Amino acid sequence: MFFILAVAVPLLTAQRMTTEIAYSDFQKLVAARQVADLEVTPTRITGMLDMPGAASLLPASDAAAVNSNGEPWRFTTVRVADGHLADTLAAAGIRYSGGVDSAWPGVLLSWAVPLLAMFFVWNLLWQRTGGLQQYTKMGRGNGHILVQNETGITFDDIAGIDEAKAELRQIVAFLRDAERYRRLGGKIPKGVLIVGAPGTGKTLLAKAVAGEAGVPFYSVSGAGFVEMFVGVGAARVRDLFEQAQAEAPCIIFIDELDALGKVRGAGLTSGNDEREQTLNQLLIEMDGFSSSSGVIIMAATNRPETLDPALLRPGRFDRHIAIDRPDLNGRRQILAVHTRHVKLADDVDLNELASRMPGFVGADLANVVNEAALHAAEADKQAVDMSDFDEAIDRAMTGMERKSRVINAQEKITIAYHEAGHALVANSRKHCDPVKKVSIIPRGVAALGYTQQVPTEDRYVLRESELLDRLDALLGGRVAEELVFGDVSTGAENDLDRATAMVRHMVTRYGMSGRMGLATIGESMSQPVVAGFDGWRGASCSDDTARLVDEEIRRMLDEAHARVKATLSSQRATLERIARLLLEREVLDHEMLQHAIDGASKTFEQREQIEAKPAEADVDAGQDEASCSG
Repeated sequence: MFFILAVAVPLLTAQRMTTEIAYSDFQKLVAARQVADLEVTPTRITGMLDMPGAASLLPASDAAAVNSNGEPWRFTTVRVADGHLADTLAAAGIRYSGGVDSAWPGVLLSWAVPLLAMFFVWNLLWQRTGGLQQYTKMGRGNGHILVQNETGITFDDIAGIDEAKAELRQIVAFLRDAERYRRLGGKIPKGVLIVGAPGTGKTLLAKAVAGEAGVPFYSVSGAGFVEMFVGVGAARVRDLFEQAQAEAPCIIFIDELDALGKVRGAGLTSGNDEREQTLNQLLIEMDGFSSSSGVIIMAATNRPETLDPALLRPGRFDRHIAIDRPDLNGRRQILAVHTRHVKLADDVDLNELASRMPGFVGADLANVVNEAALHAAEADKQAVDMSDFDEAIDRAMTGMERKSRVINAQEKITIAYHEAGHALVANSRKHCDPVKKVSIIPRGVAALGYTQQVPTEDRYVLRESELLDRLDALLGGRVAEELVFGDVSTGAENDLDRATAMVRHMVTRYGMSGRMGLATIGESMSQPVVAGFDGWRGASCSDDTARLVDEEIRRMLDEAHARVKATLSSQRATLERIARLLLEREVLDHEMLQHAIDGASKTFEQREQIEAKPAEADVDAGQDEASCSG
């Protein structure tokens, strides 16, 4: 910028102080001897005007442009071919000199100025991206150090994963008193790999270890190492371990390790891949430092099957800790942790809430507690009660209630019979989970209704008879539409997807097909996926076997359809009662559903009338029954 000003200011100043005059006026000035110090070039004549005498000889426009305070003023004119110019100047006694035309102003304007403008723009962008400082820090580790008072998390803040906490207490004890283990020749594991589904608390557990031990905590992301510049990731790994060695004892935590540690050799250009170079450097660094140095490496991933085997061998990640989805007792403990600072009403039962959320992980449970608190605050309640938790659970499972979605009468009837079919079949099957709630209120993006089943206990192994009962419950809605209307709708799409997937696993994975035998069809999901040149892993069975699999899937679905149709046909009156009650109430809890199934077809208001006027109520009930059946 300074250079631009240094060049431009003199040029502009010179342009402003120079007056262009006609050659004829120049001849008059020479005759009057009002010019001096001329420079004569082949094309131009430049000199000084002797003011104020020269002003009287110039036209009014030129005279107004020159200075009239008596000081000399610079002028220029285009030279005309005049063979007597030198003699005229000599006779007038005017001092002059020769010169050569210079091209540098034109060159400056045509080349230098655009280049300077480009330099100015580039410098502006350079400064916005961080400048040289950004590139000098590119190879440095980007881990953010968290010490104990920053994390504020201990094992008391974690519930539902007691086995994982017990495994990590040894790491905490080593960080607190390493000499206790060294004197007996013991070596603490170099690395700890935490494996679990998203939201199970992997990162929280690692922070709790640092909080318990009171040591620095380096938290980095696996994706943060890899950059567009080759070699940057490896440099960051080296710098991170250098910083950790200087701060030992400490913990290095690598979140989403699968972003960095995928199986090598899984692509066409994998040999020169920046990610693989970064992974190689990580392997070298983990081998390079001693287990007695006080640096513990912890990593978390939800895709352990994609990790390179070199990372998982002893000497690198020695200890693997699996965090499963919490069971009933674990969910209750997690809810107790998250509700410590929530004002709960007396009717809130954490055991019941935990039983209604099977498969929920810690993050899901925390979200339910927060949604319940928000719902209670919106209703201006003094405490969070069970109705708030009911709404939060429904929202977590099926999405937000869509009160604005307008459904016409025929569609509402179809949805009512569909959900009634699910509920009735699930209730009639011995191994199905009890139905907690049935609703025809739209929720989420695509759910027009839902039937909520709550298991009485956590199950990890299912028998074939239990799977078949669950299959029947999935097909209950579709068969109910077919039976009542003689036609089917598109509302059973998700049910059919889940039913087909269940049967396919029964045939190809669980050995529950007599024709297929004990063989499993398909590749094991526990093995890493290594793509070929076209990304295809190849067929896992012959065409005849694949055809047999399709036939078995179709046979099992057809048999389930026949069973469900027989059940609903024999209980058609019960199906009608449930659907009618759904159309009246829109939402049925377990008690209402049981009343409808047991034959109490009246609504609660009608039952109050029955108790007051039994005879009249029976007559009205018969008329209502007839109209609905029709």
